[in-house]
Amino acid sequence: MKGLSNSQVMALGFMTFALFLGAGNIIFPAAAGLQSGEQLWQVTLGFLLTGVGLPLLTVVALARVGGGLQALTRPLGRIAGTIFAVAVYLAIGPLFATPRTAVVSYEIAIGSVLEHRWWLLLLYSSLYFAVVLYLAFHPGKILQRIGQLITPVLLLALVLLGLAAVFKPAGLPGPGQEPYSSAPLTSGFLDGYLTMDALGALVFGVVIAAAIRRQGVTDLSKITGYSIRAGIIAATGLSLVYVSLFYLGATSYAIAADAGNGGQILALYVNNGFGLYGTLLLGVVITLACLTTATGLLVACGEYFEQLWGIRYRRTVVFFTLFSWVVSNQGLTQLIKVSVPVLVGLYPLAIVLVLTSLARGVWRNPQPVLRACMAVTLLFGILDGVAAAGFDTGLAGLLNYLPLARQQMGWVLPVALVLVVMTVRDRLLPGK
Repeated sequence: MKGLSNSQVMALGFMTFALFLGAGNIIFPAAAGLQSGEQLWQVTLGFLLTGVGLPLLTVVALARVGGGLQALTRPLGRIAGTIFAVAVYLAIGPLFATPRTAVVSYEIAIGSVLEHRWWLLLLYSSLYFAVVLYLAFHPGKILQRIGQLITPVLLLALVLLGLAAVFKPAGLPGPGQEPYSSAPLTSGFLDGYLTMDALGALVFGVVIAAAIRRQGVTDLSKITGYSIRAGIIAATGLSLVYVSLFYLGATSYAIAADAGNGGQILALYVNNGFGLYGTLLLGVVITLACLTTATGLLVACGEYFEQLWGIRYRRTVVFFTLFSWVVSNQGLTQLIKVSVPVLVGLYPLAIVLVLTSLARGVWRNPQPVLRACMAVTLLFGILDGVAAAGFDTGLAGLLNYLPLARQQMGWVLPVALVLVVMTVRDRLLPGK
């Protein structure tokens, strides 16, 4: 039976790494590192759990079910599975991830050189999304070639940044800020949501399995095994990148204490260490990487909604591009602030879906277990999301008695209890 050579597995691992290495992701470790203070490594560990570990598990879960997001959500039923998939595509598409690529590249390429003005962001985002729309209409080889060129250059830039952060730090870590100083692990865990990599993995995890099949591998156990190995390679690379960026942010307190977001921190560090030309070069690399990421996300959304509802691909892409353009002009700090409550509500669903899918063989009839756990997760995820948005539902006082509720993770204990009850029920009921 055909297998992959070590070099093919390594190439697959680098492809997986490139899929996860969205240019927007590099801003969050730097921002969290700046505020972590003495709790730097605990915050980093929490971030790695959801920013690296969960996407890796998602890739494995998708490989095991032998399909994409639709196969993973099949036990939930068609309607619930479709609603979840739509929410995932909108989050990684026009609501957050796509407009974020525009404002991240603006912060690093323009905001580091010129003082921020609303009309500058408007002009930049207009040109940016005009290019994105053109590429989305002609996604073939031009986008692939840009991606193949930019990914190694971006990786090289991040390696140089990481080495500079270690051997030429801008200063010493500053004092820790709340909530990082009092709840470092859970704060890092929640910050990992912002990468949206687990949601992205739900969409393109099938791409990894398909790449393995194109090499002639058809055995499901081998596909799963190669997916795990590729995921480990990607996870190792991402972990090194994130750890170095955390350290960069932590040691940039002297020059970036008043920075509003991670993009500004990176720009200030590069300008301090490498001067104007270094800043401009990084800005060009980040902008090109963001363009390829944004185009890929819009293409995926356009194809999905054309298949789901029969809306023409070009109409969907035009609408989502215009919507992303409007959202991007809220600015990076405001965009992150708005995205947090939604991700606090959506991410627990992804976590529970992936973990229960991986453990599906434990139960004789997994469908009731998965549905019950997802229903409870949805309820508490909504409550946590509303609380994260600053709204008082009247239940906040009661929810605060739950462990981790103040860290927007009140869903953990209720879901664990439901999981135990449903597992006992599965064992006691005869047959399937």
